Amino acid sequence: MDQEMIWDADIAQRYDTPGTGMFAPGVVEPAVDRLAELAGDGAALEFAVGTGRVAVPLAQRGVRVTGIELSRPMVEQLRSKADEAAIPVIVGDMATTLAPGRYTLVYLVYNTLSNLLTQAEQVGCFRNAARHLLPGGRFVIELGVPDLRRLPPGQAAVAWQSVPGYVNVGTYDVLRQQVVSHHFSFDDTGQARLFRSPHRYVWPAELDLMAQLAGFELESRHADWAGAEFTAESRSHVSVYRLPLSTQ
Repeated sequence: MDQEMIWDADIAQRYDTPGTGMFAPGVVEPAVDRLAELAGDGAALEFAVGTGRVAVPLAQRGVRVTGIELSRPMVEQLRSKADEAAIPVIVGDMATTLAPGRYTLVYLVYNTLSNLLTQAEQVGCFRNAARHLLPGGRFVIELGVPDLRRLPPGQAAVAWQSVPGYVNVGTYDVLRQQVVSHHFSFDDTGQARLFRSPHRYVWPAELDLMAQLAGFELESRHADWAGAEFTAESRSHVSVYRLPLSTQ
C-alpha cells in the first residue's frame, strides 16, 4: 500500500473530527503545551504535519511552525485553516525531504513514525531530523508500544477497538515487524466503509538505537504529554531526544 495513495482526497476530507477523538481538547492541548515549552524561542518543524491538528494550535501559541507532508490532499485541508505564510509546508517524504532553516524542535506525533515501513526509512527519519536541528535541538516522537502481548500464538489479528459504528482490527506480520490497521465505519443503514493503513511497529529500545545512530541522546520518556511515568504497562510513550550542544 503506497502512502500517497492511502492519504488521498477522500481521507483528507474525513480526517478531521473537531472536538472528538485525536482532535479532542484533552488530547491536543497537553501536546501543544509540551511542544511549545520544548520549542522555546526557536522554530519548530513537524514531520507529517497532516491537516494541522497540532501545528495550527502550536502556531497560534506564537511558535514558528513549518511542516513536511507527503500527501497533497492533506496539505489542501490544512490550507483551509492556515495559509502558507502562517505555516509553510514542503511536500515530500519525512525521511528525506529538507525544509529551509534550522530549528530548535522537530516533532512527530500520534504514531506517524510507524508509517515508514522499513527500519532503514525510520533511521533515515532520525537522521533527517538531526539535519534540521540546531546544536542542543530536540526531536520528539509520540509512539505506541507494540501490543503483542494481546496476540496469542497462532493468531494474526487483534480487535483494538469496538464501539457503536466503528471497529478497528490489527493484523500482524511478526516476521517483518509490521501491522495493518483496518478501520471499519458503519452508517445508520448498516453500510460499512473500510480504511486500511500499514505500519512498522518499533520497540522503545530499538527507537533509542536509531536515535544513537543519528547522534541523539534520550533526554526523557513519559507515558503521555502530561509527563506521566513510563512503565511496563504503558500503552504509548512520548520520547524526547536531544543533540549535543557541541560536537567537540
